[in-house]
Amino acid sequence: MAKNIMILNGAARKNGSTGKLIQSFSKGACSTGHHIQEFYLDSMNIHSCKGCLKAGRDSKSPCTQKDDMEQIYSAFADCDVVVFASPVYFWTITGTLKTAADRLYAELECLGYGRFARESVLLMTADGSDYSQAVTWYRTYERNLGWKNRGEVLGKSKSEAAYQLGASL
Repeated sequence: MAKNIMILNGAARKNGSTGKLIQSFSKGACSTGHHIQEFYLDSMNIHSCKGCLKAGRDSKSPCTQKDDMEQIYSAFADCDVVVFASPVYFWTITGTLKTAADRLYAELECLGYGRFARESVLLMTADGSDYSQAVTWYRTYERNLGWKNRGEVLGKSKSEAAYQLGASL
């Protein structure tokens, strides 16, 4: 059964190492009939969560802020799998990815966490080998939401592993 896969690309360079990992993952997923929608966050206008706790109360949108998250909310509502993709910055995910992940709170809070049971994937690259803080963030996020971790690919030269993970969904 074809799945809708939403990729949140938190890299600063669209065609850098993280982008190459995303391309391999996407080719694998598409080879088995899945549908991909990627959001290159660095080119989007997404503001940080304000913690206003007013999710969806004032409009049809889940968030009181009106920015490019509207595109992500729409895709998130229809996706089966969320892919978090990021290089390691200061031992964890990039700020752009963290901001988008934080802003998903509005959608989750507004419509109920149980309605959004998802599968998730982590794709990461780094010049070093310490992914521990990023992996801890990812596993805590997906565990607290009750999502199913479908896999993690950590490393620049892991294109084949990314392809296989995409194809296995």
